[in-house]
Amino acid sequence: MKIFRFFIPIIMVFSFLQSCSGSDDNITSEDIVPVLSVSSATVAFDAVESTNTIEIASNTIWKINYTSNWCRPSIQTTKGNAKVIITADANDTNEDRSSTFSVSAEGLSDVIITISQKAKDVVVVKPDYIDPDKTGMTSDALTLAGKMKLGWNLGNTMEACDATSAGETMWGNPMTSKKLIDAVKAAGFNVVRIPCAWSGYIEDAATYKIKESWLARVKEVVDYCVDNDMYVILNIHWDGGWLENNPTYDKQEAVNIKQKALWKQISIYFRDYDEHLLFAGTNEVHKDYNTPSTENLTVQMSYNQTFVDAIRATGGRNTWRNLIVQAYNTNIDYAVSYLKMPTDGTSKRLMSEVHFYDPYDFALQEDGAYKTQWGKPFVGGDVSAWGQETWVDEAFGKMKTNFVDKGIPVVLGEYGAILRTSLSTDLQAKHIEARNYYLNYVTKAAKNNGLIPVYWDNGNTGDKGFALFNRSTAVQVHPDALNALVSAVK
Repeated sequence: MKIFRFFIPIIMVFSFLQSCSGSDDNITSEDIVPVLSVSSATVAFDAVESTNTIEIASNTIWKINYTSNWCRPSIQTTKGNAKVIITADANDTNEDRSSTFSVSAEGLSDVIITISQKAKDVVVVKPDYIDPDKTGMTSDALTLAGKMKLGWNLGNTMEACDATSAGETMWGNPMTSKKLIDAVKAAGFNVVRIPCAWSGYIEDAATYKIKESWLARVKEVVDYCVDNDMYVILNIHWDGGWLENNPTYDKQEAVNIKQKALWKQISIYFRDYDEHLLFAGTNEVHKDYNTPSTENLTVQMSYNQTFVDAIRATGGRNTWRNLIVQAYNTNIDYAVSYLKMPTDGTSKRLMSEVHFYDPYDFALQEDGAYKTQWGKPFVGGDVSAWGQETWVDEAFGKMKTNFVDKGIPVVLGEYGAILRTSLSTDLQAKHIEARNYYLNYVTKAAKNNGLIPVYWDNGNTGDKGFALFNRSTAVQVHPDALNALVSAVK
């Protein structure tokens, strides 16, 4: 009963306040004052294809009116606040250009946004050949290899082979930043391998001309490294497979023509760089994973020769540039058994390249009967029946005997083991410990045998990934693995 007597006044007070204040139901759309504003009245673009974002603040329906055929908004009409991405196509003309967007809403004056874009840079046509220039190119292959301590791969990034979609970000990684490369250098690496695609950026199929914007972007990333006194390995990576998957007679001529055309352009564009820049002709050329046939080897080695010839034919510092050629499928046993170094008019300026992901069931296998541990400290645990320490020592020892000791440095262009994060708590701890032991041992064995270790990082920081850094923030994500690598070369 007390509760009832208390509740009645509350109802009466509420009714009184409501009658005094009036009801929201009486407010109509005519009572709302429309507003419309944009975060910037001007948007400027460089000549290359790019995007900019503006913010539109409004409480009503608005529309962007435009007639341009070279720039466009991601949203043309909506209600309320929104972020609008403005995309500008590359400006291939010799003149600056501009356009306007008018943002309109009923009862309000239009808001004008001025879009401007610079003219394309004046392209200086460089001659196909210039006189040899040894400035900054004093180190032969063995000398340079001694300066290259520990490397890191900018994997799953510049080898984006589809320029029509996400470009550099197609593998899920962000655009490469100077901040990231600075972090890689600070962590202890002085070599960056840049796997790179080119075929998707050809603007003239008849001549294989590469888009100037892509060459400029690759140069930007190369400069991040060179400006940090780091050595850069630039290659033609998978690139959709046109080169990598075709060591066959029926493809040989066409592939060599295209490869020569691309390397001619790449080498001329980067010709003025000193010995900090190295070119690597291909990646993992193979027909399948079986023992290569005479045909496969003959064609694959012709690709290596075409690469070397194309670079040397441009002269300048490329006359002396150190070049890297690959074993068939970058396999160590195939290197020992079959790799013949190309003929080179410049002596002692060639290196060889192999990769290492043994044992597969520990290092790469994602599903099925994979192994979570590796090495002597884990014998009796979940360890592979092959590919342990002795295997590593023997494999790298073969490369030392057959190449390094004969004056041909060896780049271990890729190696590593995926991180498994979905294991039970106890197994997870042992896996991380074993993985770090593996990374340290393989790196140390490579250095002991004169190989240049270049760790594979694909940007994936989670399960089954290789990443050491968050590509967006440049923060180290697995410092224990990073320390395992860096401590091996100190």
